[in-house]
Amino acid sequence: MRALLVVNPAATTTSARTRDVLIHALASEMKLEVATTEYRGHARDLGREAAESDDVELVVALGGDGTVNEVVNGLLHSGPDPDRLPGLAVVPGGSTNVFARALGLPNDAVEATGALLDALREGRERTVGLGLTSGTPGTDDESVPSRWFTFNAGLGFDAGVVGRVEQQREQGRKSTHALYVRQVVRQFLGEQHRRRGTIAVERPGEDTVTDLVVAIVSNTSPWTYLGNRPMYTSPKASFDKGLDVLGLSRLSTAAVARYGTQLLTSSPERGPHGRHATSLHDLDQFTLHSKVPLPLQMDGDHLGLRTSVTFTGVRRALRVIV
Repeated sequence: MRALLVVNPAATTTSARTRDVLIHALASEMKLEVATTEYRGHARDLGREAAESDDVELVVALGGDGTVNEVVNGLLHSGPDPDRLPGLAVVPGGSTNVFARALGLPNDAVEATGALLDALREGRERTVGLGLTSGTPGTDDESVPSRWFTFNAGLGFDAGVVGRVEQQREQGRKSTHALYVRQVVRQFLGEQHRRRGTIAVERPGEDTVTDLVVAIVSNTSPWTYLGNRPMYTSPKASFDKGLDVLGLSRLSTAAVARYGTQLLTSSPERGPHGRHATSLHDLDQFTLHSKVPLPLQMDGDHLGLRTSVTFTGVRRALRVIV
């Protein structure tokens, strides 16, 4: 098997020595080409080159969720074709690694490499669904390029938190769960629309859900992790189904305390719920509109401000080694 290993040298939880050990282990089992990312978007370019190659059978992403997202967008540049395109394998190297953990992989890079090699020897793989966003026709955002996401996206509050964390990391601060918690508090204190939201969810043939402060879109469950604690916004979300949405129409102090507690104690059976919470399950397509520009995030990557985003749940989009 010929494989391409895409390495993010800035990955949070892997050292140069660990990466060398992992590369040696992978190279002992396959014909391995190693490419180290040098700029933002480089992993996407490498994934696209692999997709257009005639002999690359597997792309291994060594990094965090951002690296995985870029590789996936490169692989699927011309659309999904699981039978033709290279498969994807993930070695977690970021601070959270939601996609890898949702697939059932260990959160340790060395253990995950061992699991990957076992899966290759035993021929274990699955084809997962993904989320696809695009600019909404007839809006100011209609020319925004389409983009894939693997586990979640969000418009509003949570995307604002992601943007704040990115700003802190650009200033040299390390990505930690404590950093995220601090930015949640700061985003809440600065949230202008927390008592009456500006987001609407439009679905073909269904009533529009209006006045949401935040809309969290999930392609799998859990939504994310706080340390080793999984947190579930949409417990029924699955790689084998469409997309799920959790919308909150109020983020007052009392509401934040209530939904924050529910999130911290959430489980595969129950996520946040209540009078100001809306849960939608297994959607093939819908559009989020906002009366004002709001931040958008996908797979933990802040993508700027948007007023309208169309989401599509694409089933059986990508072949992954598990």
